[in-house]
Amino acid sequence: MAKITAAEVGKLRNTTGAGMMDCKKALVEADGDFDKAIDILRKKGQKVAAKRADRDSSEGVVVAKINDENTRGILLSLNCETDFVAKNDSYVELANKVAEVAFNYNTKEEVLEADLDGMTVGEKLIEQTGVIGEKLEIGGFEVFEAPFVGAYVHGGKIGALTGLSSESDNKEEVAKSVSMQVASMGATTLSYKDFDPEFVKSETEARIAAIEKDNIERGRLGKPLKNIPLFISRSQVTDAALAEAKANYEAELKAEGKPEAIWDKIIPGKLERFISDNVSLDKEQALLDQDFIMDDKKTVAQYVDSKGADVVGFKRVSIA
Repeated sequence: MAKITAAEVGKLRNTTGAGMMDCKKALVEADGDFDKAIDILRKKGQKVAAKRADRDSSEGVVVAKINDENTRGILLSLNCETDFVAKNDSYVELANKVAEVAFNYNTKEEVLEADLDGMTVGEKLIEQTGVIGEKLEIGGFEVFEAPFVGAYVHGGKIGALTGLSSESDNKEEVAKSVSMQVASMGATTLSYKDFDPEFVKSETEARIAAIEKDNIERGRLGKPLKNIPLFISRSQVTDAALAEAKANYEAELKAEGKPEAIWDKIIPGKLERFISDNVSLDKEQALLDQDFIMDDKKTVAQYVDSKGADVVGFKRVSIA
């Protein structure tokens, strides 16, 4: 039997990340053959991975990478089972190594087949599953390219990329601020104009039905009833709908005895409120139409315009 030295154990540990005892056992089993010991540790990882395949990998780390020109960025989440592992420095280092490799690819499948330390990324994750003892996998992977790309990662759990169309003087500030908005508010599309009409229609019906059902219970309990909106998106507020709303407001003002000469000063504010009350879907899911988290008196679109910038898109990845 070959004599196993501390130096050999240390070398195997540096190569695989496995614990000292696991490395020593693998070298003993391999009779000192370094490559065979690596193979033994990989097979151990495969066995552990197979046993934990049905586990929920709902913790992990989100990493963002952007090139020096700020024209391409990626987001990647390396998922594990527990927050304890996710906070480990060696795990964060592994996530960053995977992200460095992933930067040169466009799909998760390509990343898993890419080389990392002499093996594929997929094989590396199986190997480290054996080392760590938890299921590891790439959860989310997004790539975005634009004339200028900025990023923001919150607490290692939520990451966002924002693309701008031009070289605004405030590009770094705008890209970061909007990325913070994306990370915080979780928009699904850039503008209300991007919503599919059928989606808006079905969502409107579902929301109205939910409010009507809630109002039945509120009425039974003697509570104030919730307002049932006419619409839920600016895409539904047509010129005809605005004209009808204006006519209704004019009739109200006339009934209240307000002089017609001052209607023009009152009605624009009422129409603005009318639109605001009927765009709940936009404020939830359309990035540019959301209230800006740093100044809720502005929408994101108004903030971006004030900085002379133009957002062309975004990506978001979070730990589920």
